[in-house]
Amino acid sequence: MNDHRHSLPEDALSFGPFSLFVTGRQLKRADDPIHLGGRALDLLIALVERAGEVVSYNELISSAWPNVTVFEANLRVQIGTLRKALNDGEDGTRYISNVSGRGYCFVAPVSHAIARPTTAEGNTDGELPRKLPQPLERMVGRDEVVRAVSEQLIMGRFVSIVGPGGIGKTTVAISVAHSLLKGFRGAVFFIDLGTLTNSQLVPTAVGSALGFMVQAHDPFGSLVTYLDEKKILLILDNCEHVIESASELAERVVNEAPQAYILATSREALRVEGEHVHLLYSLDCPPEHADTTAAEVMGYPAVQLFMDRAAAAGQRTALSEVDAPIVASICRRLDGIALAIELAASRAGSLGIRGIAELLDNRFSLLWHGRRTGVPRHQTMNAMLDWSYKLLPEQERVVLRRLSVFVGDFTVEAACSVASETKAEEASTIEALESLLTKSLISTTQESESAYYRLPETTRAYARAKLAERGEADCVARRHAEYYSRFLQRDEITNSRIGQHDFSLYAPHIGNVRAALGWALSDRGDPAFGTALVAQAAPLLLGLSLLEECRYFCEWALVARGDKSISAQTEIILQESLALAYMYTRGHDVSARAAIERGLELAETLKDKVRELQLLASLNLFLVRQRDVRGARAAVERGRSVAQAISDPAGLVWAEWMIGVSDYMKGDLASAQFHIEKGMSLDAEVGSHLVNNYFGIINRTGAMVALARVLWLRGFPDRALRTAQKAIDELSRGRHHPVSVCTSLLYGASVIFWTGNISKVRELVEQLIGYAERHALRPYRAGGLGLKGELQVASGEAQAGIESLREALEIMDAEQYNVVRAAAIGALAEGLRIIGQLEEALFTIDGAIAATHSGAEFDLPALLRIKGEILAARKDRESAKTCLRTSIAKAHAQQALSLELRSAMTLARLLREDGESVEARQCVANVYDRFTEGFDTLDLKLAHAMIAQDA
Repeated sequence: MNDHRHSLPEDALSFGPFSLFVTGRQLKRADDPIHLGGRALDLLIALVERAGEVVSYNELISSAWPNVTVFEANLRVQIGTLRKALNDGEDGTRYISNVSGRGYCFVAPVSHAIARPTTAEGNTDGELPRKLPQPLERMVGRDEVVRAVSEQLIMGRFVSIVGPGGIGKTTVAISVAHSLLKGFRGAVFFIDLGTLTNSQLVPTAVGSALGFMVQAHDPFGSLVTYLDEKKILLILDNCEHVIESASELAERVVNEAPQAYILATSREALRVEGEHVHLLYSLDCPPEHADTTAAEVMGYPAVQLFMDRAAAAGQRTALSEVDAPIVASICRRLDGIALAIELAASRAGSLGIRGIAELLDNRFSLLWHGRRTGVPRHQTMNAMLDWSYKLLPEQERVVLRRLSVFVGDFTVEAACSVASETKAEEASTIEALESLLTKSLISTTQESESAYYRLPETTRAYARAKLAERGEADCVARRHAEYYSRFLQRDEITNSRIGQHDFSLYAPHIGNVRAALGWALSDRGDPAFGTALVAQAAPLLLGLSLLEECRYFCEWALVARGDKSISAQTEIILQESLALAYMYTRGHDVSARAAIERGLELAETLKDKVRELQLLASLNLFLVRQRDVRGARAAVERGRSVAQAISDPAGLVWAEWMIGVSDYMKGDLASAQFHIEKGMSLDAEVGSHLVNNYFGIINRTGAMVALARVLWLRGFPDRALRTAQKAIDELSRGRHHPVSVCTSLLYGASVIFWTGNISKVRELVEQLIGYAERHALRPYRAGGLGLKGELQVASGEAQAGIESLREALEIMDAEQYNVVRAAAIGALAEGLRIIGQLEEALFTIDGAIAATHSGAEFDLPALLRIKGEILAARKDRESAKTCLRTSIAKAHAQQALSLELRSAMTLARLLREDGESVEARQCVANVYDRFTEGFDTLDLKLAHAMIAQDA
């Protein structure tokens, strides 16, 4: 063996009087070689190279006996040989420590025999060696944190970075350390305390990193004395499991070594003198339901990290518009925890983004493996959480397991009710809750002046598995469901109208209400209890626009239970809720009407006039959307009688509004305006707009946009525009029911369209379609598509408009949503005329005109005008003029001045083409001269130009 190999400085590791030459495989005491067998030398090298860390039995066996099966007894023999060669234990000197059940640790300080640390400029300064991991090539979303921690550390000398496992504390600490290297002339030392299982080894581990052997009788004192006036930065990483010893060390170093600085990372604060705590939060994620593009989603650090790690794992494409919401959801579900995001993204190459999203529901995602070079506790989320869980006292483990039944946010009251078996246990539950909060296993937020707690999703999945292992899942789930049943009853949500509560205040609880329903209706739950719980929760589901869920749960309670008894009080709530859910999610078929009529039958039996009034409001709305004007009017007259009998001012306001809507649909516009405005006056007097929300639609909104349409039809375009814009603006200034938002957008936008502001309407229509899609309101999506098609036809995009209108009509027919169907058919007929398909256009418009015979004649003048244009295109000019004159007469009878003007202008164009210019001018002027406002709107400008042209 050549001696020159032993002289390489990087090849010599020193501890005590010994030097270990790794490349040359030789151990020396001073200059005297010590003869060791190959196995013993392999073990020594493995231990010394990882001094201060616990090296497992399996790792050591693999190092000394690769590809050979041996027993731990062989390992113990070789360790004994090493200890004897090193005189381990003589005069209190220790080199190799046995960590029971885990492995062995080399506890003596180790340093390079010749090499010295380098400064940032690369010059050796003869000071202390350092052991500092390399920073990540690219750190995402933490630059500002690194700057802030660096400044805190320079000012205060002792900073603890505190946060849950996997959030990136170590990454930030290493980046801070590298940023401060120059200021400390390279004297920055990284000590991973996570490898220690005995807190008494903390000073030994620090001394080992410094190349200093602490004194056994006074380890802390000897270490502090050694540091004395040295300017040095110690990074104490992963302090939580040895927190008592780490705290003592940190406090003494800061107080007794004035030039020493400490940066600690821990899942809880060290809580000692001089500590400055920097709470490290999760990476920012895109908010839920955000209508953001892929580019906007990529602006969030959590998404950036995901895509960065996904690219490294083989994801070859940039984030697409389709995948953007999926990635945003993944990051939110992983609570922005860096390690969880990295582990998930690492599967992108094999599973794809959608595959990752699907597997997040599987608890085995906790076993996804990370980087092979990562520390064992970061190899999987399960390992990381095991690390935290095993550090907890038993009471805190019990509470953590039981808290896993919560989905999303929960209150202290809820936690005590669910996690405590008796009232006497509540104090210890609160104490455990506070401790889990300080250990970063749960987090807290403030909403609406109330404090809420939550478990990160990965922690919840882990704790839930532990709960199931202990056989406690169903017992805790029942307590959870019973608590939320009491919660819903206490707040009287079950017996309230939508509108009497600000349901947005209950949004933090909806995840837990869902979970309670899910358990109660499951095979392991209690069907009778579940039925009652559905009735308690249904108004909340409606108030939060969770219509599909409301339909599903109500159907289960009413249908799946079959002949099993349900009280009349419970059934009426279920039928009432099911009717609305059907109307807005499944259309206006017999199922919705059957639910309403069954509810009315129960209300009469129970003599429950309040429920009867609400169900009559629902029936009226159902019939309005069916264009059954006579039936709708009968329902509202009956409802007015009930409202008078119980002196319900909100019901009286509603009745006036809906009588006005019925008259509008009948074509009696003057009466419609009278009743809607009367309802508005009553509303202002009694303030009923605070409580008049029947069946998920704020009738004030519906009344305002109905009034806007009536005003435009009657020839008041300026007032109509102001009213429509007011309805839209009111809903944009706060949280409102999605049905109300869609109502204002659909009917308000149509008024703006009639006045000629095409660009404004395009914007509103896109908002409407997107909003309706997001909340699964298919009828309103159909209305939005129909209005979009009308815009396209009016803007010269006839073919595109026809496609939009046909899609809209298909949905309307499926949903039996007829209230705007005639307008969509009329626009379709216009589009067909424009592209020359005249026979189909005529057939289409005749079908729409025939539908008005049900009594809903409000759009008959417009349909007759469209038919007149089609007849003119077919060269049947006399029939066209007759049709247009009929349209003018119908509009005049309805007092629909704006429709009368449109038909007059169409007739005037035909008359002028036939050389009858005087009659053409008079035809338009007779109508134009009756207007008192709106002269800047499109129709009136065109009419004025026609009169001037024929003068």
